Amino acid sequence: MMPTVPTPHQRLHGLDTLRALAILLVFANHYMNFVTDRATFGFVSEIGWTGVDLFFALSGYLIGNQILAGLRADAFSLPRFYARRLLRTLPNYYVVLALYAFWPLFAGGTHHAPWWKYLTFTLNFDLMPGTRFSHAWSLCVEEQFYMVLPAVVLAIACWQGAVRLGWCVIAACFGAGMLLRAHGWDVAHQPHGGTSAFYREIYYATLCRFDELVAGVALALLKNHHAALWARLTAWGNQTLVLGLLVVACAWRIFLLDHFGRTETIYGYPLLALGFALLVLAALSPGSLLNRLRVPGAGAIALWSYAIYLTHKQLCIILATRLAPFGLDADNPAGIAVLLGASILAGWLLYALVETPFMRLRERFVPPVPMKKPATGAAGSLV
Repeated sequence: MMPTVPTPHQRLHGLDTLRALAILLVFANHYMNFVTDRATFGFVSEIGWTGVDLFFALSGYLIGNQILAGLRADAFSLPRFYARRLLRTLPNYYVVLALYAFWPLFAGGTHHAPWWKYLTFTLNFDLMPGTRFSHAWSLCVEEQFYMVLPAVVLAIACWQGAVRLGWCVIAACFGAGMLLRAHGWDVAHQPHGGTSAFYREIYYATLCRFDELVAGVALALLKNHHAALWARLTAWGNQTLVLGLLVVACAWRIFLLDHFGRTETIYGYPLLALGFALLVLAALSPGSLLNRLRVPGAGAIALWSYAIYLTHKQLCIILATRLAPFGLDADNPAGIAVLLGASILAGWLLYALVETPFMRLRERFVPPVPMKKPATGAAGSLV
């Protein structure tokens, strides 16, 4: 997914742990669906698709906080924001897209969508399952979010009582998401619909899958404009962690029982968004176990997670068929270890050879606007 973690000297161990967990969940699900065709990692394989939603919650908070904190400190520039986002997200993505486009082995004989959809991050619109580089659908959702959110926030900031309006918009987004999923479910279950239609109408659709992004933005709004409440909530970090785990477990249980049911489709995603938002809040709470615990390797996996996400699926598909004759079956521990290690190595290489040089260029030519003292503003103002 998109790399929205802080720079190394600002890293928060709790967020690193969540980001590492997210990519491992996605790996387990893709491993089941595209490598072994069975739940190699048990129920984690079946529910691993929610790793994408955890990425969304993290992105919603981190990008929302960047925009809102910048506005409060009079240090937000829309052109600079877009330039910095694109310099972070495009290089890795376009390098991997080139592999799919020009290297037949990597493409694997899959059919591709029109190339302009890949180039413009609109692949997820009416996407057919099985399309080449199909897991880029989530990158499209995030890129669309990066483009739209700052403009929406700036528009809301122009209104009297902007904070109240912001909360109203957030509530409306959750309501709209449920209504759109209900409509999408009805469309998908018309004659000749089926699972493929469910993915096109709901699973890949931006407006049906933005619950976690909105939940992350809600956290950012809470932090930047309700400081006293934020302080009280973050003082209960371990309780928040337990509650978040329980809510996520409930959401997982619902989706494991019926991923494609109507009720599950309408209400399951907001429940998942609530659970992941609580986990992000726990990670930001100074006294919580999630905030204080430094999981070995999680920081590195988090840093490379975007690159790993881009490359791991096709790499595992290719290697699994070529390692099997040597006794390294993708289902046995040795084969799993090799494919997991190869995925991490490929992610590190992409991060080191492509992402890092562009980050240096970004810091040189498009540095962040220096933060000033936050403006007091009128009550209810976003600035």
